[in-house]
Amino acid sequence: MAAAGAFLCAAPAWAESPAGTAFTPLAHSALVTVEGVVAADTLVLRVRRTADQQPLSGAELSVAVDGRSIPATARPEGTWGVPVRGLPKPPGKLAITVAHDGVREVLEAQLPGGGAGVPPASQPGSLAGRLIHKQMAWWILNIAIVLIGVIAVSRRMS
Repeated sequence: MAAAGAFLCAAPAWAESPAGTAFTPLAHSALVTVEGVVAADTLVLRVRRTADQQPLSGAELSVAVDGRSIPATARPEGTWGVPVRGLPKPPGKLAITVAHDGVREVLEAQLPGGGAGVPPASQPGSLAGRLIHKQMAWWILNIAIVLIGVIAVSRRMS
C-alpha cells in the first residue's frame, strides 16, 4: 500500500512539463511515446523516446483526424502544435505519424476532448485523471490477488 501511496504522490509531478502544462499520454510504441494537451484551441504534442523519456530530436510529425490530414507545426520548445478549431465533436481517431532515426511509425490515439472549448487535461474528469484512477484500480486488484494467494498458501502449510 505504501507503493500505491507513493505512486499517487508522484503522479502529478510526472505529468507536469517544465512549463507547468499537464501532458496526457496519447499513444506509445516500443520506441516513442506521444503525449498531448489541448491549450488555446491547439493540441500540443510532445514526442519522447520510450526507453529514457528524453525528447526525440530530428523527428518529423504528421497528424490526421478521422483520415483528414491536419497541419502539425514544430514549436521552439520541441513540441508540435495542431489546430483543433473546427474538428469534429465528439473527438475522432487521431493518427500520428512519427518519422525518426530512419523509422516511420503510425500511432493511433483518441483525440483528448473535442474541438474548440475543450478543457485542458489538468481539469477534473480529464483523461489523465481517469488513467490514474484506472492504474490505481489495477494496483488494488493485483494486491488483493497476491494477498489471497498468500492466505491460501499459508493455510496449506499449517
